[in-house]
Amino acid sequence: MKADLSTWCGPFMSQDKACATEATDWGAVFQVFLSSPSAERLQLFLAQRLQEQAVIYPPEPLRAFQLTPRESVRVVILGQDPYHGDGQAEGLAFSVAPGIRPPPSLQNIFKELRREGLLSGAPNSGSLLPWTRQGVLLLNTCLTVEAGRPASHAGKGWEALTDGVVRALGQGQTPLVFMLWGAHAQSKMPLIDPTKHLILQSNHPSPLSARRPPRPFIGCDHFSMAKSWLAERGSAGTSIEDLFQL
Repeated sequence: MKADLSTWCGPFMSQDKACATEATDWGAVFQVFLSSPSAERLQLFLAQRLQEQAVIYPPEPLRAFQLTPRESVRVVILGQDPYHGDGQAEGLAFSVAPGIRPPPSLQNIFKELRREGLLSGAPNSGSLLPWTRQGVLLLNTCLTVEAGRPASHAGKGWEALTDGVVRALGQGQTPLVFMLWGAHAQSKMPLIDPTKHLILQSNHPSPLSARRPPRPFIGCDHFSMAKSWLAERGSAGTSIEDLFQL
């Protein structure tokens, strides 16, 4: 893995300023981030850890933004940080590539989908890629992690970017649903205007917290509530009936 924030962010930075508007792409958010002290600190940290032979996942930390353009976002699912097992993280929160056994958190997501009647049986894979085409931004608060070391990159600078993303969406006029799973995700709630958007909170779907009070993930009904709320507001794009289909 070669950690270069400018290279990673480059595809989002339009050379045509007329096209790089906050309303149509991620460019403005990435531009602010790249010019911040947080980005500089993060770049130095990643370079140092790679020099020290750390194994960092995923290889494409910004993949969620490539697959879900800003103008197509209808739902934001926000977790903590990428999976830290070999071959698991693929740049989409909670998703794993076909052929990779679904981790426990993802298994609990499937369990909740079945409980809400939105999934029948076991899906063919642990990939949530179809959701990205339905306008679901699969985002973590921190976008990289080291092998076998959960939360190892928390507080190193990625939060400045994900704060900017959530703020841009959360202060926008298009009604969106924000699913904040776990304390790290819920810390971003002040960035979202509750008069414009639906904010759903629960524990992280990890087995350690999925059934714990006060907001257990199992039984949260987030997926059904999101569909109903968006349908009431005439959300554009893919049919609401297709939302969260795998």
